[in-house]
Amino acid sequence: MGSTEHGRVSVREFQANGSRMAASEVEAKLDQGNIQEAEDSLREGLSLNFEEARALLGKLEYQRGNVEGALRVFDGIDLQAAIQRLQSSFSEKPPGKKGRAHTESASGSQHAASLVLEAIYLKAKSLQKLEKFTEAANNCKRILDSVEKIFYQGIPNIQVDNKLQEIVSHAVELLPELWKQAGCYDEAISAYRRALFSQWNLDNDYCARIQKSFVMFLLYSGVEASPPSLAVQIEGSYVPKNNLEEAILLLMVLLRKFSLGKMKWDPSVMEHLTFALSICSQTSTLAKQIEELMPGVYHRIDCWNSLAFCYSGAGQNDCALSLLRKSLHKHERPNDITSLVLAARICSSDPHLAAEGVIYAQRAVNNARDQNEHLKGVALRMLGLCLGKQSKVASSDSERSRLHSKALESLVAAIKLEPNNSDLIFELAVHYAQHRNLSAALRSARHFFNQTGGSMLKSWRLLALILSAQQRFSEAEVVTDAALDQTARWEQGPLLRLKAKLKISQSRPMDAIETYRYLLALVQAQNKSFGSSQISSKVLDDKINEFDIWHGLANLYASLSRWKDAEICLQKARELKKYSAAVMHTQGVLFEGRGQNDEAFLATINGLLLEANHVPCKILMGGMIQRLGPKFFCAARSALSDALRIEPTNRMAWHCLGLLNKQDGRISEAADCFQAASMLEESDPIESFSSIL
Repeated sequence: MGSTEHGRVSVREFQANGSRMAASEVEAKLDQGNIQEAEDSLREGLSLNFEEARALLGKLEYQRGNVEGALRVFDGIDLQAAIQRLQSSFSEKPPGKKGRAHTESASGSQHAASLVLEAIYLKAKSLQKLEKFTEAANNCKRILDSVEKIFYQGIPNIQVDNKLQEIVSHAVELLPELWKQAGCYDEAISAYRRALFSQWNLDNDYCARIQKSFVMFLLYSGVEASPPSLAVQIEGSYVPKNNLEEAILLLMVLLRKFSLGKMKWDPSVMEHLTFALSICSQTSTLAKQIEELMPGVYHRIDCWNSLAFCYSGAGQNDCALSLLRKSLHKHERPNDITSLVLAARICSSDPHLAAEGVIYAQRAVNNARDQNEHLKGVALRMLGLCLGKQSKVASSDSERSRLHSKALESLVAAIKLEPNNSDLIFELAVHYAQHRNLSAALRSARHFFNQTGGSMLKSWRLLALILSAQQRFSEAEVVTDAALDQTARWEQGPLLRLKAKLKISQSRPMDAIETYRYLLALVQAQNKSFGSSQISSKVLDDKINEFDIWHGLANLYASLSRWKDAEICLQKARELKKYSAAVMHTQGVLFEGRGQNDEAFLATINGLLLEANHVPCKILMGGMIQRLGPKFFCAARSALSDALRIEPTNRMAWHCLGLLNKQDGRISEAADCFQAASMLEESDPIESFSSIL
């Protein structure tokens, strides 16, 4: 078998300085324990100095698998002295007219450097195999320190020997791994950054592997890295603030290298980037990265599905559903269960898309078998949610009842498969509550509370709402106060709103006003803390903002016939949201309370023009039309019936319809309406259960 040039070991022979020697001769002496004789043979046969001969012997022992023997050989070398001699040989300046001779001298020095540095590298590898990680890391670090000293002034006109470059590249890649194995994580981070910031002349493959390894450490190690030192920061450059930012930056660099053809495609890079950007809710940025990938990297269907998940995560459900419809076409992948589940999930948020969602969810249930059987519970859950949402736009009471039953059946079937799924337990509790099965709702709500340890704001709110629906207002207030004690200040908004409404339900309006005032001060302080431009994304569970508070105060003052105060609060709300059906409804109530019926009617019409299905406006309009006389009873009944179609559990709509039927002489129908209103009043929460979804 052939050998390599100048000091490299082959399987059967050594070759250096124009001479050759059979490896078997040296191995025989090593087997007899005659290290000194083996060294002398190499020095005489190949014209090597002491360090070079020892380096070759150590390498031979390492390749033979005798790690401890290799260490004994390496320990006999004064590596520091050898490095110092190498530094001095490289630092010599070339004579003016002897360029060729100097080049040859530099080449010989690099070959010598390769042997010595390789000895240190193999010593580090030997120590690693013996699990002496700290000692191994220190030896590996010596290589890099030495190279930096040797080439401190640079040798721009002389190409670095391939062997020397290979050793340096190996050492640069190995050092952070050794520090990690030693448990020295700060040193590992420094080694990674040194590898990436210093000029090691690494090729693209080495650099990509180091970057990817650093990314994995930043994302998954649980060690928080400090920002890069000022010494390595370039003025005006972006400096990542935490692990996540640094990892994302490195992954973006890797993708850029791929797009420039500097590295082969590595699908794990996109997987890590997906994880990182999902953590910080930047799925729209991820979508952009996917769109910029070269054609052919992903199959078009995989690309559609990935983009759909990204857009859905960014709240762009229309775009996501459009892509999923293409992906689930009969000529593409109509039975891809993850796409079906996501499509159903998107459709479950819109009553008008719920019927389409039922189709997707049912297909997912049908295809949840074999390796996808574990997703059957998820598919049944989506089916239940879509059926429940579809019932809201059902054309008849019987159809609504049928859909309710099927929704409950699907959710119960799902929870049998996933009994510890807290999200599913919560949704089942809300489903029971919305249909006034309050005992079952309370059991599920307590189960959800125990599952989450009371760590989620919605668990407290759901318990309080169910208790309020059972007319247990004082207990609901105790729950709300306990939740306030456990909740950070900026997250207390929904709880304070609940507390204000509980005060109203207990006929304590002045206490409710004080609670609203405190809530208003909290939100205004938050506006100043986060800035008005960011408040919509920061406020209190995304449910409470300044508009809600002013509008709630306006309604409260209106119920107390304090028209002037109500008008002031309503004006404040109108300044925050100029076009609002809720504002128009309250304005109508104020006009009606002051006897300005024409103005009240116009305000209500404006509210319905802004939001055609606004139930309070329909009820108010129905009541005002009814008072116009028998000729208008049909129009009033139409408005109230439409309100009940949208919201069948609205007790005020049933009560107003009962009054209309009584005035119209339909006594039996009036009795039924009053009975429905009475039953709903006994189980009416202070706030809609859908407000916590």
